[in-house]
Amino acid sequence: MIWGILAIINLYGCDRNIIRSKKEIKKFLKNLCKEINMEEEGSAKIKRFGKKSLKGYSAIQLIKTSSITAHFDEEHNRAFIDVFSCKRFNEKRAEEFSKKFFKAKKSKIKILVRK
Repeated sequence: MIWGILAIINLYGCDRNIIRSKKEIKKFLKNLCKEINMEEEGSAKIKRFGKKSLKGYSAIQLIKTSSITAHFDEEHNRAFIDVFSCKRFNEKRAEEFSKKFFKAKKSKIKILVRK
């Protein structure tokens, strides 16, 4: 029996203006939920913090079946997105949508099944 699926999505060469915009990150989370047919649970929490090379936004959007988290590396224009849900979703669609939204040059995905 499967408890849930975790999609670990790494994006490289993202558009620097998008990953530095709280408004764009909020839009991304909302649109990703629609894209993979997930229902939001409340508002996303998005905060920019850190120092020097570790500065960037982190975000979490609770969904009815778990959560979506995202962390952004402003120094190297990378994004790290995790989607965990006990409801099935199209992991590849989540990766493709994320890559397109952030205009990433490259993406990698790893899927973990929790039992």
